Amino acid sequence: MRALYARLDKELGTGVIGLVGFLLLVLVVFSLATPQFLTVANFGSMAFQLPELGLLTLAMLMPIISGGFNLAIIYTANISGLTLAWILNQNGGVDAGMPVFLFGSAAAIAVGALSGCVMGLVIAYVGAHPILVSLAMMIFLRGLGEFLTRGGDISGFPDFLHGIGHGFILGIPVPLVIFLAAALVWHVLLNRTRHGFSVFMIGSNIRAAHYSGIHTKRTLTLIYTLSGAMCAIAGILMLTRFNSVRVGHGEALLLVTVLACFLGGIDPFGGFGRVVPVVLALVILQVLSSGLNLLGANQHLSTAVWGLFLIAVMILRWLAATYRSSNRKRE
Repeated sequence: MRALYARLDKELGTGVIGLVGFLLLVLVVFSLATPQFLTVANFGSMAFQLPELGLLTLAMLMPIISGGFNLAIIYTANISGLTLAWILNQNGGVDAGMPVFLFGSAAAIAVGALSGCVMGLVIAYVGAHPILVSLAMMIFLRGLGEFLTRGGDISGFPDFLHGIGHGFILGIPVPLVIFLAAALVWHVLLNRTRHGFSVFMIGSNIRAAHYSGIHTKRTLTLIYTLSGAMCAIAGILMLTRFNSVRVGHGEALLLVTVLACFLGGIDPFGGFGRVVPVVLALVILQVLSSGLNLLGANQHLSTAVWGLFLIAVMILRWLAATYRSSNRKRE
C-alpha cells in the first residue's frame, strides 16, 4: 500500500490522496446538510461553472511553476473575447456562420498568445520581474479594452454559440469537455515533453538551468505565450457562456486561480507542481462554493471558507513534513 501511495504521488502529484479524501468528506457533509446537493441539477450547475475558473487556473499554473506570475490572465481572456466578438459582429453578427466563428477563435487565440509572448520576451530578455511585467500588461489590456468598448458590453452573437457554452457531448457539458481536454494537454506538456522539464528546471534554479544547456530565454517566452493562449480559450468560452463580452468579466477570479494553484500543491517559489492535484483543488473549491450556496450562505462567506481552507492545508502540509522528518531521524 505504501508503495502504491508513493507511486501515485510521483505520477499524479503530492497530496492527491489527501485531496481526494477531503473531497469525499466535503461531499458527504453537504449531502447530509441539504437534500438538494446530491442532485443532477446541482452537479450540472457545477460542471458548467468550473471550466472558466479551471482554464484561467491552467493559464496561471505554468508561470508559477517557472517561478513567475501572470497577473494579466483575466484581461488577456477578455481582450481575446473582444477580438472574437468584433470579428463576429463585422461578419454578420447573429447571422455569422461557423467558419467566421472558427476564424475569429483562431484570431482570438493569436491575440492572447501575442500578449503572452510580449510579456515572455520582456521577462526573458530584459530581465524585468514577472509581477511587474504582467501588471503592466494587465493595465494596458484593461485600458485598451475600456477604450474599445467604452466600458460597455458587446453582444449579438449567433445562436449556435449557445450549444458550445450550454450544450452537451454524450451527456457531459461541452465547457467541461473543453477544460478536461486542456488539462490533459497541460499534464502531458509538463510531464512528458522537453519543454515541461525545462519549466521545472527554470523554476528550481534558472541559473543552473542555463548552465545545464537549457535555452532559458526561449522557454520563458514560450511559457507566457502558452499562458496567453490558454487565457484566450477561457475568453472564448466566457463569450459563449454569457453571450456577451465585457472588459471586467471574471475580475474576481484572479486571486482564486492563485488559491487553486497553491491548494493543488504548486510550490509558490517555483520548480514543483502537477496538474492533477490542481484540478482536484478546483473541484473542491467549486463543491464548497455550491454547497454553501445551497445552504443559503453569503458569497463572501464562501470566499472566507476558501481562505481558511488554504490556511488549514498549509498547516497540515507542515505537520506532515515535520512527521516525515522526525521519522527519517529515528531511522
